[in-house]
Amino acid sequence: MKLLLPEALRAELEARVRAAAPGADLAWYDDHARPDQDVSDVDVLMRWWFDAQTLNGLVEQLPSLRWLHIPRAGVDNSLVSAVMARDILITNSAGIHAAPIAEFVMLYVLDHAKQAGLLRSSQAERRWVGRQVQLAELTDKLMLIIGLGQIGQAIAARAAAFGMRVVGSRRSGAPVPGVSRVLADGAWRQMLGEADYVVIAAPLTPQTRGMFGAAELAAMRPDAYLINIARGEIVDEAALIDALGRGQIAGAGLDVFSTEPLPAEHPLWGLPNVFVTPHVSWLSPEIRPRTISLFVENVRRYAAGEPLRNIVDKHAGY
Repeated sequence: MKLLLPEALRAELEARVRAAAPGADLAWYDDHARPDQDVSDVDVLMRWWFDAQTLNGLVEQLPSLRWLHIPRAGVDNSLVSAVMARDILITNSAGIHAAPIAEFVMLYVLDHAKQAGLLRSSQAERRWVGRQVQLAELTDKLMLIIGLGQIGQAIAARAAAFGMRVVGSRRSGAPVPGVSRVLADGAWRQMLGEADYVVIAAPLTPQTRGMFGAAELAAMRPDAYLINIARGEIVDEAALIDALGRGQIAGAGLDVFSTEPLPAEHPLWGLPNVFVTPHVSWLSPEIRPRTISLFVENVRRYAAGEPLRNIVDKHAGY
């Protein structure tokens, strides 16, 4: 068994991987994904933070590769041609980002309900707004979560703790704690007209790309708020900008965009009913140690011939 691992994690990984898989050979690649030795016999690759083209080139150098681990939940930019063309097992890091992202969703919700932006700007202006500000409660408000994976479930738990009613969708339609109604497939569309908050937490796949467009926005209530912490390409950005500009919906909290970084001239920056954040909802000092612990546990399982955690269906895209 030979593993190719990121040099950037060597201090944290080496001893733990050797303990999990005694006798394994280790090779390392630098920040440009350049291996430090011959890698023709590598059967395990841990990807780190480089682009899809670089991943494709690295995998092409690994004819014996059998297992690829990805340090994120979304696998859309890891399903490169070199990976799809071969029988390579893929695992992801689904679940490690659930807590910070779910907390970030509640930041958007509370910011909108309690008008935090207005209150902070009035503080900066030393202006006492008093009862002029219109505040809302979260109790009994309906949150629709599109995608009840580990992140969606973590969002549901936190929304329920605030007294919100939660409805969500998942492929299986199986029950989820804290979710009063679970909808299968595309049945979430029938709830758009009832939801106070609509949260997109689905993976980016050929089926979800562009699935939230003008028709879905038109089905939302004018006082409803859209939150996207999944992938920007799931939402038709032009339709969203139009809906926000015309006041068709109350506003949006957006952490992901079709183009990242979001260009300075992009109209979303200037819309007063949009909370733009720079794809940081997943950030936490706990992410790195969780990523390493998950990978090391899977190395132990791989060496022992046990089933791995977080196996991805690369044809489904998650």
